[in-house]
Amino acid sequence: MNATGRKYLLFGIFLICLLGLATAQQSVLPKVTIGLEDATSPEDFVLSLRILALMTILALAPSILILMTSFTRIIIVFHFLRTALATQSVPSNQILIGLALFITFFIMKPVFKEINDTSIQPYLNEQITQEEALKEAEKPIKAFMVRQTRVKDIELFVSLRGEGKPASAAQLPLSTVIPSFIISELKTAFQIGFLLYLPMLLIDIVVSSVLLSMGMMMLPPMMISMPFKILLFVLVDGWYLIVESLVKGFSTI
Repeated sequence: MNATGRKYLLFGIFLICLLGLATAQQSVLPKVTIGLEDATSPEDFVLSLRILALMTILALAPSILILMTSFTRIIIVFHFLRTALATQSVPSNQILIGLALFITFFIMKPVFKEINDTSIQPYLNEQITQEEALKEAEKPIKAFMVRQTRVKDIELFVSLRGEGKPASAAQLPLSTVIPSFIISELKTAFQIGFLLYLPMLLIDIVVSSVLLSMGMMMLPPMMISMPFKILLFVLVDGWYLIVESLVKGFSTI
């Protein structure tokens, strides 16, 4: 019998011993059941709907964090930077996402603080109802997105709705503000990515021209240009400049 066969045999014996021990001790395993029961009052039904709505919000929490905050622009710029440096998987996706999350929390701190002061704490102290708390929480995040969104993008979705222009930005529904904010952030991130590519592309062109003039056509230019890109990025303190420009690009702090 080979090593694999012995492993399976030992695993089978181990399972048989566990089953015998459980039978000898007459242990009872827990059983989880999910069922539907008749509501005895309208309040029970309303409570069930609120729990369902809360579970839905928790399931959508990652999408809300990504698409309604500064995270989208930051992570796209970081990926553009890594591609421009041609470092492949350095820094790794986990590091980039973690850094983008912490920078997002730093940028969004004033917004989160306002939501906590005007919505969460009054609701926990039973000073306002749940509906009022949701309306108060909507105002800061909507104001943040409107400040970062181009007027042209907002006008696009307002015209697509066909309901006429609102009197002020505060009257814009979230269904209009969110997609406008997303496409505006995508455009801004791609513009920053283009500017990051320019110096790196210049280095690639210079290295390729030098190698071609020396007749070293079999040597990959990317292998030679990558150390020069990293050297340039380190000398200008690239991470400091990029993070500084990203944070200052959001008018919240």
